[in-house]
Amino acid sequence: VTATDADDGLNGQVKYSYQMVSLKASEIFHLDAETGAITLMRNLDFEEGTAYELEIQVRDGGDLSDITKVV
Repeated sequence: VTATDADDGLNGQVKYSYQMVSLKASEIFHLDAETGAITLMRNLDFEEGTAYELEIQVRDGGDLSDITKVV
């Protein structure tokens, strides 16, 4: 996930976090708060689930935020 903010200084720095994620998905996917990279913490098992939905929030230093959905 990528977001940008044109502000200078701390107001231009963004942090990523889960807005909504199931317990199962939180055990499988890791979200890097600094880069927004989503990586696997273990192999996917198609028998456990065929799709996962993550809501990612990005917030800047000025307390503005936005949300996106990753499926």
